[in-house]
Amino acid sequence: MKNLDKYLTLLDGEVDGLLLTSRYSRHYGAEFDIAEGVVIVTKKGCRYFTDSRYIESAEKNLKGFAVLEMTRAHNYIQLLNEAIADFGVTALGYEERYLTAEEYFYYEKNLNARLVPYNKPIYDFRGTKEDWELALMRKAQAITDKAFAEVVTRIHPGMTELELQAELIYCMYKNGGTGLAFDPIVVSGPNTSLPHGVAGERVIQAGDFVTMDFGASYMGYCSDMTRTVAVGYATDEMKQVYDTVLKAQLAAIAITKAGVPGHDVDAAARKVIAEAGYGEYFGHGYGHSLGLEIHENPSPNGGNKEPLPARAVCSAEPGIYLPGKFGVRIEDVTILTEDGCEVITGSPKNLMIL
Repeated sequence: MKNLDKYLTLLDGEVDGLLLTSRYSRHYGAEFDIAEGVVIVTKKGCRYFTDSRYIESAEKNLKGFAVLEMTRAHNYIQLLNEAIADFGVTALGYEERYLTAEEYFYYEKNLNARLVPYNKPIYDFRGTKEDWELALMRKAQAITDKAFAEVVTRIHPGMTELELQAELIYCMYKNGGTGLAFDPIVVSGPNTSLPHGVAGERVIQAGDFVTMDFGASYMGYCSDMTRTVAVGYATDEMKQVYDTVLKAQLAAIAITKAGVPGHDVDAAARKVIAEAGYGEYFGHGYGHSLGLEIHENPSPNGGNKEPLPARAVCSAEPGIYLPGKFGVRIEDVTILTEDGCEVITGSPKNLMIL
C-alpha cells in the first residue's frame, strides 16, 4: 500500500482532511523529500504546496498530489483555504508534535476548518516499514559500516576528538551518505563516561577508550551505530566492562522479535549488567526505533509495555558509564520479524585495540 493511501484511511471518522506540516510526514506521504512545504490530504484530492525554490523538483517527483506554487501574492493560508473550500473540508487533523504554539495559533486563526490534534494516528504508520523503506535503511547502514571500517584506520594518539569527528563525517559522505542522521558523538578517555558527550579539543592518548555514535542518512532514512574501541591497550577493567556490555546486548537481541514488549527486551540487557555489578551505571534505555527520524517509536525500552510490531526497526544499545573513568556503548540496528530480528549492522563487535 502506498503511504498516501494509508493516510487516506484516517479520514473516515473525526476528520475529513489532514494538514501535514512536518518535513517527515510530507516525505512519508509523498515518498519524496521536499525541504519546505505544506500538504493537505482529503479523499476528494491531495495538494502539495511549496515555493519557487522547490517547485520544479516537486512537480517532477511528487505522485498522487496536485502541486501548486506558494508566492507572496498567494500564500499558504490562501492555498489551503481554497483547497478546504474545493474539497468541502470541515475538520483538519494536524501534527501537534511538530507545530510550535505560534504556528498553531496562526493556522487556527486563519484556516476555514476546525483543527483536531491528530499526530498519533498520522505518526503511527511509521512504526513499521515497507520493503522499499527497509532497503533504504539497509543502504544507509552499509554506508555507515564502510565509514567505520575506514575511520578506525585513522585513529591514533595525538589526534583530537574534533579531528576524529571530521574524519568520521567525511567517511560517511565519501561512502555515499546523502546526509547525517544526527550530529556524531565522538569522545575519548574519561569523556566516554558521558553517554551524549560532545567532541572537543581533548587529545586521544594510548590507553583510551574512544566511543563513536554515528549514522549516515540515505535518501532521508537513518542509520545508527556505536562502537567503542581501545587505543594501544586496554586494562583488565576496561575489558571486563566491554565484555559485560556485549553480553547484555547479545542477550537482548536474542529475545527481540515481534510480539515481545519493549520492556522485556530492555530488561534482558539490564539483567546482565546488574548481575555483573554495574546496574547503577546503565542509566538510559536499551534502544529506540528509527526511520525518517533518528528517534521514533515504538521503543524497546523499560517504559514500553506494548508488544513490538514486525518490521519495526530498532536500535540495540546498552552501555556502562563509570563517571570520571570511562564508558562503553555498543549499538546495532535490528529489523524485527515474527521469528526474531535481523541485525543489519555489519561491523565487528569484538573489542578492537588499535
